Amino acid sequence: MQSYLIRMTDRHTNTIIWAIITCLMWSTAYPFIKVGLQYSTPLHFAGTRFILSGLMILPFTVRPREYIRMIRDNRSLAIWVTILQTLINYILFYIGMDRVPGALGAVIVGSQPFVTAIVSRIMIREERFTRAKVITIILGLAGIALVSAGRQGFHFGLPGEIAGIIMIFIANISTATSNVLVSKNGKNMNPLVLSSFSLFTGGAIMFGISFLFEDVPAKPDFPLNYWLVLIWLAFMSAFTFSKWYVLLKRPEVRVSELNLWKFIIPVFGAILSWIIVPGENADWVTVTGMVIISLSLIWFFGFTARRERKIEEVPAGPMAK
Repeated sequence: MQSYLIRMTDRHTNTIIWAIITCLMWSTAYPFIKVGLQYSTPLHFAGTRFILSGLMILPFTVRPREYIRMIRDNRSLAIWVTILQTLINYILFYIGMDRVPGALGAVIVGSQPFVTAIVSRIMIREERFTRAKVITIILGLAGIALVSAGRQGFHFGLPGEIAGIIMIFIANISTATSNVLVSKNGKNMNPLVLSSFSLFTGGAIMFGISFLFEDVPAKPDFPLNYWLVLIWLAFMSAFTFSKWYVLLKRPEVRVSELNLWKFIIPVFGAILSWIIVPGENADWVTVTGMVIISLSLIWFFGFTARRERKIEEVPAGPMAK
């Protein structure tokens, strides 16, 4: 029993470390996307990024014949993840963020752990709203609101903002549903195969759509800055989605609890902006939001770990061996 508890503790710690690293990498997307969009249109840029991401993962998957067999045997999951995670999520995200103020958009995007908790509760019987989870979600949302308000401030009133808000919420629901599907139905699917297929296929579709609905330059002349940003974003997507799918497949991982770590994305994003964006400086409102988010996550996962160890230590009865 003791060795089992040690293994579970080590695995729990490993999951937390990789979740933090993944969210740290995701937080770099926002400032770098802004750089890329200075030279390209949204769907064209996103499509190029995800095509490269899928190609980057491909050499690390399996043999071509096994790759095709795995996609064929799990085609329903592969198709749905492509549609939900890559197409619907990112198309609505890019369009929605273009319609709302940055601070408001950050709060809506930051509500994804809350949306994921609701979706996973509906789709997975074992998922439930515990008091600790509800408190963490409330504190996380409050922290994100402070971080966003401190950095940019809120304003409302433009007619297109309502449509943008709805689009981002649908994007959150879409990616939450995709996460649940991977957790439930991805046991027989290599996560690298799934991420490479969904990213490449979704990226290719977005790339094609961009020529129909966007004013894409016929002979673009992109500077080195564009290519550096594009390569980083492609690598970041390749790594983070693959690793996130690996974490979602772990039997002890609950979808809603893993997604709570996404609350730290705006924290890392704000710190990164202070470092690289001229004119961005720390203020007490933003720092207060960061502290609230950090303490809520430390409390939740520390509480959860202690509770699980106590449950494991309870004897199963006189017949237990």
